[in-house]
Amino acid sequence: MRIGYGYDVHRLVEGRKLILGGVEIPFDKGLLGHSDADVLIHAIIDAILGALAWGDIGSWFPDHDNAYKDINSRILLTKVMSKVRAEGWKIGNLDCTICAQAPKLRSYIDTMRTNLAADLDTNIDNISVKATTEEGLGISGKGEGISASAVVLLNTKES
Repeated sequence: MRIGYGYDVHRLVEGRKLILGGVEIPFDKGLLGHSDADVLIHAIIDAILGALAWGDIGSWFPDHDNAYKDINSRILLTKVMSKVRAEGWKIGNLDCTICAQAPKLRSYIDTMRTNLAADLDTNIDNISVKATTEEGLGISGKGEGISASAVVLLNTKES
């Protein structure tokens, strides 16, 4: 059994799509980043890599590599999970929090959970995604960005 924690934050800007948990969310701004800037999936990837002491998302998918320019972060998660499974690990459970003042995310969370369960090859009951605000404080509270954190439990296939 291994536990990992991940965190990511990206700035909100005009002219980009807002993608969270692999879901395109209608909003007047999107997240700035080299890939699609899906902070939720990036936090999850870092949690998984951290659990196994495999570095971080930047060491696996460098932001100076054009192969990852505007890439769908679900593809990156699938690549990581392929290696995780090959090494004999599986998801025990995943608990995530998205911090965004706007937009309201409740109506998208079930789709995010479905996407994540598929990409992580686990039952949806093992996936928790929550959304909160910073009550007008911090980067998300001021509408400047969105952050996400994730905690993952990995078990061996025998567990």
